[in-house]
Amino acid sequence: MPKRKAVKAPKAESLLIELLTEELPPKSLKRLSEAFAKGVVAGLREQHFIGADAEVESFATPRRLAVRVSDVLAQADRVIEHKGPSVQTGLDADGKPTPALLGFSRSRGVDVEKLERRKVEELMGATLVPDRSGGFTSNRPTINVEYFVYRSTQKGEPLANCLAGVVDASLKKLPVAKLMRWGSGEAQFVRPVHGLILMHGDKVIPGTVLGIKSGNKTLGHRFLSKGMVTIKRADDYEKALEKQGEVVPSVEKRREGIVHELDRAVAKLKAKGTTWHLGKGKELDVVDEVAGIVESPHVYVGEFDSAFLDLPRECLILSMQQHQKYFPLEASNGRLLPQFLFVSNMRPTDARHIIHGNERVLRARLADARFFFDQDRKTKLEDRVERLKNVVYHNKLGSQYDRVLRIQKLAVEIARKVGAAVEWVGRAAYLSKADLLTEMVGEFPELQGIMGNYYAYHDHEDPHVATAILEHYLPRHAGDELPLSQESLSLALADKLDTLVGIYGIGLIPTGEKDPFGLRRHALGIVRILVERKNLPSLDILELLQLARECFSASPIAEDVAHNLHTFILERLKPYLREKPYAPDEIDAVLALNPTRLDEVLPRIEAIKKFRALPEGMALSASNKRIRNILRQAGGKIDGTVKSDLLTEEAEKKLAQVVGSASYDLEPMIARHDYSAALKRLASLRPTVDEFFDKVMVMADDSAVRANRLALLNNLSNLFLHVADVSRLQG
Repeated sequence: MPKRKAVKAPKAESLLIELLTEELPPKSLKRLSEAFAKGVVAGLREQHFIGADAEVESFATPRRLAVRVSDVLAQADRVIEHKGPSVQTGLDADGKPTPALLGFSRSRGVDVEKLERRKVEELMGATLVPDRSGGFTSNRPTINVEYFVYRSTQKGEPLANCLAGVVDASLKKLPVAKLMRWGSGEAQFVRPVHGLILMHGDKVIPGTVLGIKSGNKTLGHRFLSKGMVTIKRADDYEKALEKQGEVVPSVEKRREGIVHELDRAVAKLKAKGTTWHLGKGKELDVVDEVAGIVESPHVYVGEFDSAFLDLPRECLILSMQQHQKYFPLEASNGRLLPQFLFVSNMRPTDARHIIHGNERVLRARLADARFFFDQDRKTKLEDRVERLKNVVYHNKLGSQYDRVLRIQKLAVEIARKVGAAVEWVGRAAYLSKADLLTEMVGEFPELQGIMGNYYAYHDHEDPHVATAILEHYLPRHAGDELPLSQESLSLALADKLDTLVGIYGIGLIPTGEKDPFGLRRHALGIVRILVERKNLPSLDILELLQLARECFSASPIAEDVAHNLHTFILERLKPYLREKPYAPDEIDAVLALNPTRLDEVLPRIEAIKKFRALPEGMALSASNKRIRNILRQAGGKIDGTVKSDLLTEEAEKKLAQVVGSASYDLEPMIARHDYSAALKRLASLRPTVDEFFDKVMVMADDSAVRANRLALLNNLSNLFLHVADVSRLQG
């Protein structure tokens, strides 16, 4: 009898998916790549083609999105369990099937006898048990319930049946604002698609995505590749593209290559101390963007006329970095050099034509900047202010001139509070938006404030005024420096407060990811100034918001905008604090008090951090939780007056005495903001508090005694609230 051949188990292989497109948006490339890989993996996992340990590699170039997943196997057969009625419901008193059980068996196409039984542990309804404090604790017992179940085997689907659907579903979830169509088909994507690879190991998986049939061929570099690139195995993808197609498919590898080539180009200049790192971090953003523009990066050195170095440094850097994606060079003395680096997607034998072409483009850009700079200096900032009346800030909030007058009024009020020179602040506020009408800011909006500073010096304004114009936009982004002088700080706060109160006050509140007016950024800027600036006189954020609200006398601003914005700013404070070494419950304990003095937030959290480390800390936190529950269950307003003649138990008399003593001791500590000392003093109350709860029944039958004990607990709880709500601390 001939031997039966053993059937080989399908082998786990790498899966490669590539979508060949026209040029994708460079700033979004990395985000699209990561989202595409995430969507594919989620789809494969949901369809049971991969396990938790599968390795994922994403690839992206301007002309492709790709992902490779290891250990992809054919979908295994699975046992599916269908839960039916419970045995109690499915059988009647005589043990015969009820209509419910018969209906379930018919829906599964089997006889009742073929159904199995299985016990499931379930929670019963909650019961409340009274405790000694007069409150209640919850007790939820469990029981075993027996159910009828039907188990069936579901055959595994081949990868070919599911893969195209997984890819298509992933593409639909990509963060793309606008889709486009191409050709005569109905397919839509961020850019036209011209190729599709679906490979499992060395086999092409048949499928169609966006109207394109799968294969194993792709395009290499648009100019350097010698033709189509054939991918023989999924694991050979990267090597084949690099060797045959002159393409580096990994975004991270291209980025690292660009940085390496930039460093090598600087080293070849042999000018000691020269660098392309200007210390602001923007050049690294340019590296990321360039990595999304080129498939095969090559770095070259260009030059420009040294006469352009007379332009403001910021103009030169912006012209090179933001507009042309070039990298300025800085000498060891901090001055810019008349040279720059750029990344090309080409590698010619003679690079002179590429270099000269880029030099010519930059020369034209810098010539425009020089023209703008010269023209702007012919008109003083002061003479531009009146023209702001013709510039609409918002149709409900008036012109930019109206805004300037509001900012000026508010900045002067803040200046008085912080001891700044009112005259300088008023002048700086009046000139603060004049540079919006200059040619240079019209061409480079990022330079507002910066050009105002240059032009103020040119107009012989006081240096304090010029500096305040420059710094009133600070901080522009997370991690940016803060305004240094009190004059700059006063104007910076006024500018941000005016934006918040005005825009929020007319109902343009940020939703989800949409924040077109940058209100979250302005709120975070205020937070950082008030929290991080040392030796700043007392500033109450709610009071500042109300002052800003009063400056909008002619605009339809919501009456409750100050209180709503106070909450909005505290919401911005939370993520700011979470970046520091504080636990979420420590932050929550302090912010639960809705503080209006933001400069006191960090000292309070530090005090909470030390308090929870004390042996008494978490025990008192638990006691505070207990007190809060009792007061909440008691309902109504608690009278804070404790009557000594109603204190009948020795433990409650002792607690009343130590609460009164602690209240007296805490007053000077809170006044000098010594929150750690205050909480340490409160920690000493623990033995008395524990004794009270052990020996005293709060919810006494006598209503007067009960009310007196509630008042005592309320006073105890309020002592802690001088610093934070310690009941929010978690064990």
